[in-house]
Amino acid sequence: MSEHSIQRPGPAAGGMSSTEFRQAGHELIDWIADYLEQGVQQYPVRSTVQPGAVRQAIEAGCPGPQDLPETWDAVWADVQQHVLTGVTHWQSPRFFAYFPANVSYPAILGELLSAGLGVNGMMWATSPAATELETLVLDSLVDLMGLPQHFKGAGVIQDTASSASLCAVLCAREQTLDWDGNEIGLARAADQGRLMVYVSDQAHSSIEKAVKIAGLGRESVRIVPSDTQTFAMDATALSRMVADDLAAGRKPAMVCATLGTTSSLAIDPIAEIGRVCQEHGIWFHVDGAMAGSALICPEFRHLADGLDLADSYCFNPHKWLFTNFDCDVFYVRQPERLIRTLTIMPEYLKTAHTDDVINYRDWHVPLGRRFRSLKLWFVLRLFGVSELQRRLRNHIEWASQFAQWVESDDRFELVTRPSLGLVCFGLKDRTNDEQEALLNRVNETGRVFLSHTVLSGRYVLRMSIGQTNTTLEDVKLAWHIITDAAGGS
Repeated sequence: MSEHSIQRPGPAAGGMSSTEFRQAGHELIDWIADYLEQGVQQYPVRSTVQPGAVRQAIEAGCPGPQDLPETWDAVWADVQQHVLTGVTHWQSPRFFAYFPANVSYPAILGELLSAGLGVNGMMWATSPAATELETLVLDSLVDLMGLPQHFKGAGVIQDTASSASLCAVLCAREQTLDWDGNEIGLARAADQGRLMVYVSDQAHSSIEKAVKIAGLGRESVRIVPSDTQTFAMDATALSRMVADDLAAGRKPAMVCATLGTTSSLAIDPIAEIGRVCQEHGIWFHVDGAMAGSALICPEFRHLADGLDLADSYCFNPHKWLFTNFDCDVFYVRQPERLIRTLTIMPEYLKTAHTDDVINYRDWHVPLGRRFRSLKLWFVLRLFGVSELQRRLRNHIEWASQFAQWVESDDRFELVTRPSLGLVCFGLKDRTNDEQEALLNRVNETGRVFLSHTVLSGRYVLRMSIGQTNTTLEDVKLAWHIITDAAGGS
């Protein structure tokens, strides 16, 4: 049968014809561009629907076993009428909650191309370009961000920092157990003493989850106190805790330092912590999920002093480098330790180039993997480093201005020193309930969205500036709304 005689499914067979796909695709791209440019501002930043409302609205549109295919117009109508009512609009320039999860036009195009190619880049052989482009992009970031040179050829894109943390914990477990954990099981391998993992009281919850998944048990997590002013890990306290555990017959396996904590963007003393780890042969992981993007600006690289001591390091371009979710960059000082921890070699995965290429399937938990490097590559090339730097510097400068407004208003005070694009603040001499009530009044306007944290028992408002299209005018509007909501407090 010739190529021209192959019968391809048309519209009657369900799905879409290429003509329908082109038409719907053009319509959707136009809608996304309009949404990101102006349309997002017509919606409340935070969704106001009640639990179950979205499901109830769209339930009738879910096909049954005998239903015929529907048209794109019908599906898209449900998206606009029902789905969008339940969306919190992370791409609003007035989204100041949590940390950003940014998109940009270059990243969207990269994601679209990745979806269209439908590549599974689990091995070099299954798409050489997926492997080699990823290695090239991550090697380029080493130079663009001033990272340790031994991270070249040692990076991989994970989905999130949570997955990177899990890989770090698994590597630390195996190294500490002399690589016996995977072979004979934890019950036998850990007979010589419980393995310990050290994090500050400000560390991300993903470390504790990783410890559970890795089979070490929650009791293996040691919480190191942080400084009550800066909220950075106390390296002296860490050193004492490690010494106490060693004296008690326990095995220190890993320390996780944080380059920008979730609550306040506190920066742990990486060099001091690294020296403790070096002294005792402990795996040292640095989580730079949010603040790591700032290293693209040379003036902020001092925040990562001591990173050359790290065994592993990760940061999320999908937070503050305008690369849409999901895209975490994970580096390992000696990738052979990661590979030894995770590799499995069934016959059906063997190829002619198994030993002389990178097979990223051995660098993370899943076997399959998307062509994520495309969107990061597009961002780096189509923005250019100077524009990325300009945007981050703007966010940091606007956060500094916002902090000045807080300090100049007698009703408010800063709770911590501003860190990069984050300002933690609150009403002076007010209860936690009053702080929460203020936040609720601000968010109920629908015009901006802030979130909170708790620091030293105090309820704190967080102003996180880092969304792709935020301007100084958006920041000014947020301050106006906050002060109005505060009234005569």
